[in-house]
Amino acid sequence: MLKKNTILKCNDCGFVTEVVAECNCENCEITCCGKPMAVLEEKTADSKGEKHVPFPMDNGKGGMKVVVGENMAHPMLPEHYIVWIEVQNGPYVNRKYLKPGEEPSAEFYVALKKGMIVREYCNIHGLWKYEVK
Repeated sequence: MLKKNTILKCNDCGFVTEVVAECNCENCEITCCGKPMAVLEEKTADSKGEKHVPFPMDNGKGGMKVVVGENMAHPMLPEHYIVWIEVQNGPYVNRKYLKPGEEPSAEFYVALKKGMIVREYCNIHGLWKYEVK
């Protein structure tokens, strides 16, 4: 079974994809390079100075800003960077794609509220999640 918004990665070529419609099959799998893709687990705690966890904050303009790294900004180098940052707000998903050299942050025009899920994908260290309390 694959749930909606699940992120998968090919361990051979690095291709990443997202499940956009839930599948209730018992033996459901998505393949790439002739092999099943790996489901990326959402990590929530970072032992390396919290440089991967996405932190949302009110931007003072009715929306929010999400910064990756609470105490230390995440690197944005060609070989190691944040690929995207997203906000899940009930049935809505807002995502910003980033490039090496940009700041590891994004602004979204949706008010910060309890229960929202904020995720980011690092090309080296995978998928990270924060739930607004």
